[in-house]
Amino acid sequence: MKLEQLALKTPTILLPKAGTDLNRWAIIACDQYTSEPEYWQEVDQIVGDAPSTLRVIFPEVFLEDDDSEQRIGAINGAMDKYLNDGVLEAQTPGFILLDRKTSHAPSRKGLMVELDLEAYDYRPGTRTMIRATEGTIVDRLPPRIKVREKAAIELPHIMVLIDDPEKTVIEPLFEPQLESVYDFELMKDGGHLRGWKVDQPQLIEQIGEALQGLAQTERFQNRYEVDDEEVMLYAMGDGNHSFATAKAIWEQLKADADNPATVMDHPARYALVELVNVHDPGLEFEAIHRVVFDIDADDLFNKARDFFRKSQTPCQVESFDTLDAANAAAKKAGGHSIPFVTTEGFGLLTICTPTLTLEVATLQGFLDEYLQAKPQARIDYIHGEEAVTRLGGQQGNIGFYLPSISKHDLFRTIVRDGALPRKTFSMGEADEKRFYLEARRITP
Repeated sequence: MKLEQLALKTPTILLPKAGTDLNRWAIIACDQYTSEPEYWQEVDQIVGDAPSTLRVIFPEVFLEDDDSEQRIGAINGAMDKYLNDGVLEAQTPGFILLDRKTSHAPSRKGLMVELDLEAYDYRPGTRTMIRATEGTIVDRLPPRIKVREKAAIELPHIMVLIDDPEKTVIEPLFEPQLESVYDFELMKDGGHLRGWKVDQPQLIEQIGEALQGLAQTERFQNRYEVDDEEVMLYAMGDGNHSFATAKAIWEQLKADADNPATVMDHPARYALVELVNVHDPGLEFEAIHRVVFDIDADDLFNKARDFFRKSQTPCQVESFDTLDAANAAAKKAGGHSIPFVTTEGFGLLTICTPTLTLEVATLQGFLDEYLQAKPQARIDYIHGEEAVTRLGGQQGNIGFYLPSISKHDLFRTIVRDGALPRKTFSMGEADEKRFYLEARRITP
């Protein structure tokens, strides 16, 4: 099977030229620390005037600022400058094998590849080779499209999963002696990152053959106990909306072409991603919690009682002295029991007879309706209980603590039930998120 039949392509990756301070070049994913502007202010101080991906990404903490147009213009200008000044250098076509050490895991392995956006569709119910794992919020795409539509390069924080329990694709690549392309400490306790070139034809062929084995229809049907003929080989992990943005721009390029066939070789047809085996021991799924700002907690609970009463799923609210006490009560309670924190302390929201499978789906259904009626309120999706406690415990806020799902159930759930509710899980803690480093041209 050719790589194209696996929605795969060997990219020409751009890396910073020799001598670049990679500690200041590599920046964490733009959708992290969105309620902590002080994090990004500290990053800006660390970077200073050095070449950095900070200058070519749009941290989402600033998305609602009034200077977004100027910021996007500066991002595009910095991309052109880095290309024209030789800050970014093209490597020989091939993949990059990487190994990330974090404060939570000694090793997490990945492979930088290009995936074909023709094999992906984020609309519900689609059965493409690359599938979304969570609902795509179409309203979140326009600001991301503005950032990417005139960009000369892409720098991905996208991580895409494969279900490879026998570890046939990525792990065997660590056996040969490969040429090192980077080896350095990431900033702000991000861990250590090492990378190697994978450009030998025999290794590229080996990767294709291993992926072909995962993509066999019979294996797919037996593993997930389905009759589907449309195989899912890749599942979105992190960066779902960034991948959806790339897809939206690619579809627009085709729509604008006089003859769509003339643009099928356009570099924007593909997206650079890090491929990760869901069975990698260094990969853990963490819960994504919710903090709602600028609300009255008593009003929110009254609205929750009304909301769940209408669907014949009554709810109740209890108070506790500590989060540990609320968590202990949640384990004993029936239904969906969700610990929370407000300025008054900790508590437990219990939906007694939920109609949905996951706690996050039950809670999000209510929050969506509540926020629609409260335009002054806003929601943020938070990694880590400590941040939820700190932010949710402030005046006018509430934080909800949600459980994580098992990574071993992900592929089966997506194949059989479709995409999960948005922001259901996170691949690791906030400081384990992918750092921007590699780039790729997305203009001819």
